[in-house]
Amino acid sequence: MIQPLYPAEEARGLWVYLECAAGQLEGVSIELLGRARALADQLGVELTGVLVGWQVAEAARQAIAHGADVVLLAEDERLARYSTQPYTRVVAEAAVAHKPSILLLGATPDGRDVAGRLAVRLRTGLTADCTGLELEPETGLLLGQTTGFGGGVLATIKCPLHRPQMATVRPGIFPRPEPDPARAGRIEALAVTLDPADLEVEVLERVIEPQIDLTRARALVIGGRGVMGDFSLLKQLAAELGAEIAGTRVVVDEGWLGRERQIGQTGIVTRPDLAVVCGASGAMQFTVGIKEAGTIVAINTDPEAPIFEDADYCVVDDFKRVLPPLLDQLRGARPATPARG
Repeated sequence: MIQPLYPAEEARGLWVYLECAAGQLEGVSIELLGRARALADQLGVELTGVLVGWQVAEAARQAIAHGADVVLLAEDERLARYSTQPYTRVVAEAAVAHKPSILLLGATPDGRDVAGRLAVRLRTGLTADCTGLELEPETGLLLGQTTGFGGGVLATIKCPLHRPQMATVRPGIFPRPEPDPARAGRIEALAVTLDPADLEVEVLERVIEPQIDLTRARALVIGGRGVMGDFSLLKQLAAELGAEIAGTRVVVDEGWLGRERQIGQTGIVTRPDLAVVCGASGAMQFTVGIKEAGTIVAINTDPEAPIFEDADYCVVDDFKRVLPPLLDQLRGARPATPARG
């Protein structure tokens, strides 16, 4: 067994790796701060945010407002853009110096990138793409919940011997706490020491395509395999409801919708007020993405479809028969536009 860099008995505190864009905290970091605050209170320890970048002091203050007691801030002009080697070095050296017991990161492209490398450098384990975080009552160990084998298994994973206990969490899993601008906390500067090798890779440009933030959608209209690529009625319903269109993994794999609209364990986890699900069987890997919805309406021709176990309203029928009269009702309920004189 690989020996940890520091023993469990010396570890203390809960850390959240913070991401920001344009000087503002990313949503997933705010979500993690909310859940981490509750866990830190259970453990009776400080909650520390780790922030790496350039001219990101405002994001540090936001972290305190959202629950952090301390923000370790590494600011250096060479860290203005995310790059794997320098960011990994800064966070790894901070972890070795301060010995956190738990380190949480967002399961974003950057978060996943740095998490794997940190786990190797810190000689510890990593539970990836968690859909739940709890503490084991008897030991206080972090319990990360994640699905596997196509959603057929829900695993609870812990790391009893090595520290820090690391986990990545997908955006949208936890609700975002409201900020408290008057909340007290402190910002501590981290020394930045980089080797020339850390800077051998130069990021010339980052191209980020416009993203649809399904985690903030009030309503979703979701299609599964059963729609067979025909989203015309679903799009009409979404327009009437002011909803976003989304799909299951099969839908995305078939190319019927873009990856940014995939709901589920390997896509986006959401918590809309309303989710209308058409033609999706309802595998666990998908339903984890909508389990926090206020109301779930499921339409499926199979009366035994698993989706009906999670739905509040179940319609056993073809969505092509159900949606047209529903659309007529919604359009009939629309207030008439006053005539212009």
